[in-house]
Amino acid sequence: MNQAVYTPHDHTFVVCAYKQSEYLRQCIESLVGQTTTSRVILVTSTPNKSIEKLCGEFEIPLYINQGPHHGIAGDWNFGVAQTSTKLVTIAHQDDVYKPSYTADMLAVLNKAAEKTDETQTEGVQHNEPSTHKEPLLYFTNYAELRDGYEITHNKLLRIKRLMLVPLRVSLFACWRWVRTAILGLGNPICCPSITLLRTTLDKLGREEFFDAHFGSNLDWQTWLMIAKLPGAFVYNPTIEMCHRIHEESETSRLIQNHAREDEDFEMLAKFWPRPIARLINVVYKKGQKSNRR
Repeated sequence: MNQAVYTPHDHTFVVCAYKQSEYLRQCIESLVGQTTTSRVILVTSTPNKSIEKLCGEFEIPLYINQGPHHGIAGDWNFGVAQTSTKLVTIAHQDDVYKPSYTADMLAVLNKAAEKTDETQTEGVQHNEPSTHKEPLLYFTNYAELRDGYEITHNKLLRIKRLMLVPLRVSLFACWRWVRTAILGLGNPICCPSITLLRTTLDKLGREEFFDAHFGSNLDWQTWLMIAKLPGAFVYNPTIEMCHRIHEESETSRLIQNHAREDEDFEMLAKFWPRPIARLINVVYKKGQKSNRR
């Protein structure tokens, strides 16, 4: 049996905390309670006693972003910069992870890496190109948390899962045009479900992986950059985390002031002529209603 490419020592959860969140404790508990434990750190640009107390209680290293770049992109970029592991998961303070997230992530990525090695070896032996590409990005299916209840099925979740069906086929997940075609219709990838690979970040050749120009779609923009690289998106269709929906979230705030709508159009215009992008955005806008009460 081949030695695992990725072990628990290769993974870090980066909790991005902002001001005071009543849900932060629950998020941290879900990370330290993983069946397979890995490193957990917390970063913030808004330090306070509540955050410091939780970090002390759970013995989590606290890193304060005192640089010039704050906001979501600034904190995410800062958080990634505090790690040196091969794998990084940016955990949002309101969300909760299933106990099996880390164990399943390592198992799936190691299986993908093993297939890559096998096909590369076969390609060398037969003088043929590899049919399986190395992983670029790992992400999972997810549920929503609303008023303390886990919602596994609704219209938005069904649409996103349908969009991701092609990526359940490893061959399609390796094709750049399939990945970009999916992202050209919207962003079905749940950001906190993602584990970033250091090798992918190195390929991007950027010090800041998330663009501060965006308040909401900074993840969509980054996934598009990664989708254009040679490699494979690794999608785990199992629900491995719960994304909390509530009125105080940053996503809800951006939707309410219509900033999200403008950003969606800007992203769609990267794929389509502007008139078509506007038409798609009208349909896409309806999906935002699920973030409203």
